[in-house]
Amino acid sequence: MSIGRMNRRQRTVTMIVLSALLLAFVVLEGLLLSSDRIQTHLEIRNMAPSWSHLFGTDWLGRDMFTRTMKGLVLSIGVGLTAAAASVIIAMALGLAAATMGRTADRIISWLIDLFLSVPHLVTLILLAFVMGGGAKGIIIGIAFTHWPSLSRVIRAEVMQLRSAEFVQISGHLGKSRWWIATRHLLPHLAPQFVVGVVLLFPHAILHEAAITFIGMGLSPHQPAIGVILSESMRYLSTGMWWLAFFPGLCLLLIVRAFDVLGDNMRRLFDPHQSHE
Repeated sequence: MSIGRMNRRQRTVTMIVLSALLLAFVVLEGLLLSSDRIQTHLEIRNMAPSWSHLFGTDWLGRDMFTRTMKGLVLSIGVGLTAAAASVIIAMALGLAAATMGRTADRIISWLIDLFLSVPHLVTLILLAFVMGGGAKGIIIGIAFTHWPSLSRVIRAEVMQLRSAEFVQISGHLGKSRWWIATRHLLPHLAPQFVVGVVLLFPHAILHEAAITFIGMGLSPHQPAIGVILSESMRYLSTGMWWLAFFPGLCLLLIVRAFDVLGDNMRRLFDPHQSHE
C-alpha cells in the first residue's frame, strides 16, 4: 500500500514507526560504536570524509562519525531527562490548579504568567550558571523553564475531566480531592505525559546544545554535540567544513524526527482525529 492511499490514521502510525526506527538506529549506533575511534590518532588527523571515516576526522584524528553518534546519544539522554522532569512539574501544577481550589489556581496561574513573561532562554542560562553547569545544571534549567505552557494545557484538560460523571459520583461519595486526582484524573493524563515529553524534547535538546556551545553546559571532555560544534568553529576557516556540517545536520535530523514523532502521537491520541 502506497503512502498516498493510506488514510490519516495509517499515515500517522507509519510516520511514528519511521521516526522511532531512526531514533533507535542512532541510539544503538552510538552505544555500539567502539570508544577507541574517538581516541587521539594524530597520524589520521584532519582527514576529509571518506568510506573509512564517513564524517572525516578532526585535528586530533578522532573519528567524527563516532563522536557525532555518541554525542547524539548523550544529548538525547540529557534532553529526555530534562523534558520528562519538566512535564512532571507541568502535570503536578496543572493538576493542583484544577483540583485544589481557587486559591491554588490563582497562585499557580500567577506563576505560569510570571515564567511566560520572562524569556526562558535567559532564565535557562541563569539557572545553568547558578547550578554550576554540567548535565545537572542543564536538566534543572530546562525542567524549570519549559513547564508553563504545558501546565495550562493540563489544567484545561483536568477542568474538563472534573465534570465527568464518574468524577462527580466519587465526589458525592465523599472521596477526597487527592483520591480523585490520583485515582481518576492522573491515569487519564498518561497520554499527555508521553506526548508532552516527546514534544518538549526538541526544545530541550536544542537548548542543551546552545548552552553547551557557549561553554555553560556539558563538560568539554564529553562528546556532546554542543561541544563538537563549539570546537569546530576554530577550524572552519581552514576548510575543515565537515567538523560542523555533519554534527549540525544530524542534530537537526534528530530534532525533526522527535518533532514528527510527537506531532503524530498527538494526532493518534486525539479522539477527534484518531478515527479519521
